[in-house]
Amino acid sequence: MARTVLDAAPAMPALFARAALTARGRGGDLPDTRLARVGVTADPAQLADYARVCRFPLSDALPLTFPHVLAFPLQVALMTDRAFPLALPGLVHVRNRIEADRPIGVGEALDLEVWAERFATHRSGATVDLCASVSAGGAEVWRSRSTYLARGASAPEGAPASDVDVEVGALERPAAQWRVPDDAGRRYAKVSGDVNPIHLSGLTAKAFGFKRAIAHGMWVKARALAALSGRLPDAVAVDVAFRKPLFLPSTVTLSTEEAGGGWDLAVRNATAGTEHLIGTVRPT
Repeated sequence: MARTVLDAAPAMPALFARAALTARGRGGDLPDTRLARVGVTADPAQLADYARVCRFPLSDALPLTFPHVLAFPLQVALMTDRAFPLALPGLVHVRNRIEADRPIGVGEALDLEVWAERFATHRSGATVDLCASVSAGGAEVWRSRSTYLARGASAPEGAPASDVDVEVGALERPAAQWRVPDDAGRRYAKVSGDVNPIHLSGLTAKAFGFKRAIAHGMWVKARALAALSGRLPDAVAVDVAFRKPLFLPSTVTLSTEEAGGGWDLAVRNATAGTEHLIGTVRPT
């Protein structure tokens, strides 16, 4: 597997522009490529803005989901390369699993590495997993697996079936209710760099088949975990499935229940009960 180390984070707007221009004519199998950066530290201003948008308290440790923000530009660079078989515009994040071995200090120098694997069949098209590994002091401390769905796409012959489901309990009682404003997608895009047009406005979302802009799945996950701040194990796995799109604006509820030494959780539409996110939090 080829490994390329980048000196700086790729420019996200340029990557998304390139993705739109090179969307047609893709195909084949996943590239045998890894992208990496070394000695990366969190930018204090970005970290503070991220914490504010996702409602994390400021502390001496990174929010559990923040390393995803650091690794995401590398994943986008991988997905926008012509060798990647699926077009980035319109890809939908359907599952994300994060495992952390310990809290990561805000000033720690981190080595990041990303790659793609598990090109799989799905009833609505094909999925692919974008993986990330974060190391500090030569030891891996954080890893993630993000599963993306390309509607109408085809995986190679003999590909495995997608694994996009997460099992949780009934979670019948809401613990909190949030009003998610119309600009939630633009605010998260500003702090995360994820400027996928399906999140930015109704006009750009309609171009990809959505009736309105939808919230980022990773913002929903971060917002749910922020509500559990102070109650998460130091070594933890958080596995969530992104179900129905969370259209903006919306009012949602968070339901939680202790399970397996951690939590089960669900984010649902406050009126219709539509599930937007379900997930598990477990000690490791």
